[in-house]
Amino acid sequence: MGDTGFDAIRGPLGRLLRLGASRKVHARQIAAAGVELTQPGATLLARIVEDGPVVLGDLSTATDMDPGAVSRQVKALEAEGLVERQGREGDARIRVLRATPAGRRVRRRIAEVQDRHMADVLAGWSDADRATFARLLDRFVEDLLSMHYRPTENHRRSA
Repeated sequence: MGDTGFDAIRGPLGRLLRLGASRKVHARQIAAAGVELTQPGATLLARIVEDGPVVLGDLSTATDMDPGAVSRQVKALEAEGLVERQGREGDARIRVLRATPAGRRVRRRIAEVQDRHMADVLAGWSDADRATFARLLDRFVEDLLSMHYRPTENHRRSA
C-alpha cells in the first residue's frame, strides 16, 4: 500500500479486529458476567435489546449475519428464555423479537463487564486523549461505512 499513513495503523488495527472476533475474549467477558451465551447469541441479544422489537430479517441485516444463522441463534435465545416472538402491534401476522426481562438482565450484565473493562483500560488516559480518540474513532467508523471498496488493478483488467 506504500506510504499512505495506513502502514502505521495496520498492525494495531489488525490486533483490534482480532480482539473483537476472539472467542477467548468473548469467553472471558461472558465468564466475568456470570452468564452462558455464544458469541453470535450475545451479538443478537444486544441488537434485540437495543433495537427491539425487531423483525428477524431486519435483525439479520443489522448484524450483517446470515439469515439462517440468525434464525438458529434466535431459537437458542428463545429456548433460554432470553427472547420471545410476538405479533407486531397493528399486524399480528408479522412476528417480532423482543428481549424478555431475563434477556435484558443478561445483556445488562455483559454491558457492565464491557463498560468496566473499557473504564479500566482508559483510566490512565488524559481527558484530552480520550476525547481525541473518541472523535477520531467515530470519524474512522463513519468513513468505513461510507467508503466503497475499490477493485484491484488486476481485477479491473480481467472484468
